[in-house]
Amino acid sequence: MKSMLKTTLLLAALTAMFMAIGYFVGGRSGMMVAFVMAAAMNFGMYWFSSKLVLKMQGATPLDKRRYPEVYTMIHELATRDNLPMPKLYFVDTPIPNAFATGRSPQHAVVAVTRGIMEILDGAELRAVLAHELGHVKNRDMLVSTIAATFAGAISMLADMLMWGNLFGGGDSEEGGNPLGTLAAILLAPFAAMVIQMAVSRSREYLADEHSAHTIGHGEDLARALQKLEDVRPALHNAQPSTTQQATAHLMFINLFNARGLASLFSTHPSTKDRIARLRQLR
Repeated sequence: MKSMLKTTLLLAALTAMFMAIGYFVGGRSGMMVAFVMAAAMNFGMYWFSSKLVLKMQGATPLDKRRYPEVYTMIHELATRDNLPMPKLYFVDTPIPNAFATGRSPQHAVVAVTRGIMEILDGAELRAVLAHELGHVKNRDMLVSTIAATFAGAISMLADMLMWGNLFGGGDSEEGGNPLGTLAAILLAPFAAMVIQMAVSRSREYLADEHSAHTIGHGEDLARALQKLEDVRPALHNAQPSTTQQATAHLMFINLFNARGLASLFSTHPSTKDRIARLRQLR
């Protein structure tokens, strides 16, 4: 419930920022132009997300005969959640991870990598799959698309404001305080991105909670997170590929997660925080 409330507040903050910056830049007309453009781009991604992500990951349909335990786990968890059976995919990579995508529960896809099945035991893998179905049940693809739409629209408005001022549009009555204009140009996209990433992190906490409530405790998921975190040092000097960067927000764990101040732009909470929260759940 706390994570859901946080998501709602963050989306409200993005909406308020969009409306304020939009009115500051070009009134209602400028605001609507930016919103429609951002919505078109992001909802196009939303509609075709599963096909794009699966192609980028090189995923293939999971062989039910070779991995019957995965099929059985997902079927049991989906039935318990009253969800349609998602399509199952396999990514042949040693990097341990899993992800869910699809524009709705009826079009959901859940994928696992070879690495995660080699590292986790059955109970831990089941908890990870419950987490991924939490994303499906909570319609996190839609929530992320809404957040990305508002963040993208804010960035477009800031660009419109910058170019308008560069080409002589800054002397209109709506131009306002020059310092306010500069702040809108420089800080609004930064703030929108920070809020968008905070939305993503709150959805990860929510999916963790879903897994813990489905399984009955958070210990299996906490152990899974710790095992995957232990793999991180081996990847310390590796540079994430373009595909890994583009799909990081979908993964169960971001093994290339930023630290320190850069964590403001991280798609996932720190593994330490996720484990601590899981072990507090009863």
